[in-house]
Amino acid sequence: MFPPRRRAAVSHLSRNCSVFQLFFLALLLGFASLLWLQLSCSGEGARQGRGVAAPDPLKPCPWESRASWAEDPSWGPHRLALLIPFRERFEELLAFVPHMHRFLSRKRIRHHIFVLNQVDHYRFNRASLINVGFLESGNDTDYIAMHDVDLLPRNEELDYGFPEAGPFHVASPELHPLYHYKTYVGGILLLTKQHYEMLFRPSGIKTGYKTFQHLHDPAWRKRDQKRIATQKQEQFKVDRDGGLSNVRYQVESRTSLTVAGAPCTVLNVLLDCDTSETPWCTFS
Repeated sequence: MFPPRRRAAVSHLSRNCSVFQLFFLALLLGFASLLWLQLSCSGEGARQGRGVAAPDPLKPCPWESRASWAEDPSWGPHRLALLIPFRERFEELLAFVPHMHRFLSRKRIRHHIFVLNQVDHYRFNRASLINVGFLESGNDTDYIAMHDVDLLPRNEELDYGFPEAGPFHVASPELHPLYHYKTYVGGILLLTKQHYEMLFRPSGIKTGYKTFQHLHDPAWRKRDQKRIATQKQEQFKVDRDGGLSNVRYQVESRTSLTVAGAPCTVLNVLLDCDTSETPWCTFS
């Protein structure tokens, strides 16, 4: 048994050790939190998808707050609804959402990312999903971007701003890494919620087919390009009945989430199909 003075010294030493341990533990937790924030902000976790080329290294994103959009006039008055037709391409999505959030934030474009996830058993229908996104995007957005999930902009000069002059084709044929025919209007298309007939494309972009990074890997992600005889004939006709006014769908669920710190809204969409009119919407 220790004498009184020695017991006091041991007790004092024990308290000092406990304080030191607590300080060291707090320091370690703080460092771990900063490391996690750095990795999530730079999107490291989004680059682990099998078979997907990693996006180009980006600087860690700064602290961002949606509240600052309303307070900072340099962000401009317009707000973009980014509409992403989607089905089962999760590796691309993990890379796309943080990349686009950083890209648009650096350009000070107010935006909301909508992932339109088709969960029915019909064949993938990009056009109908875009119509659903348009209807479900709400009144707080005044223009939209029809955007492929596997196409990442790499050139900061690309214009994602409000297309006041008319529809603006961002991923034009001379810039798209895969589709180079003149009539191509897919990939990325900007439109206000008021116009649909005019079309413009970027000018002055010098990076050619390297302007975008195409994440699609045909070796393991096959496209559904099957066409039956009737569909081959019908696909080149102008559809005067179908479209925005009569798209039939149900939103099964709507979920707000973040991917590597980047916010988005996922809509699980059940599309409807009249098989007597369009039998090719089924897989059989």
